[in-house]
Amino acid sequence: MPKSKSRKLEESSNSDSDSSGPRDRNPPPKKQAKTESSPAKSSGSKPKGGGGSGGSGGGGDHSWTLDKKRVVKINEFRGTVFVDIREYYEKDGEMRPGKKGISLSATQWQKLKEVMSEVDDALKTY
Repeated sequence: MPKSKSRKLEESSNSDSDSSGPRDRNPPPKKQAKTESSPAKSSGSKPKGGGGSGGSGGGGDHSWTLDKKRVVKINEFRGTVFVDIREYYEKDGEMRPGKKGISLSATQWQKLKEVMSEVDDALKTY
């Protein structure tokens, strides 16, 4: 008798068989093999760009360095474009994106730009 109870418990706790939960309607895109000539997103390479004065000039990599380890990048994730402001760390001689950071949608980025002058005015009081 204990075997049947434990079997029912296993079946009821299996989240894959539970049809009452939410399902991901947009599964992640399939991974592609990385090649050297591909202008793919460089998640493991050193951040590029120059001191906040603009992009890289047409290589497909849009990133700007704020200081030594903080970078602003334009990224695409699941079909949505984000402005990513992230802190990087060094591992095995490579700069890699860390957990500290924020990704703003295009709408959030526009809103940030709208309040930029107010933030500047507030900074003057400090």
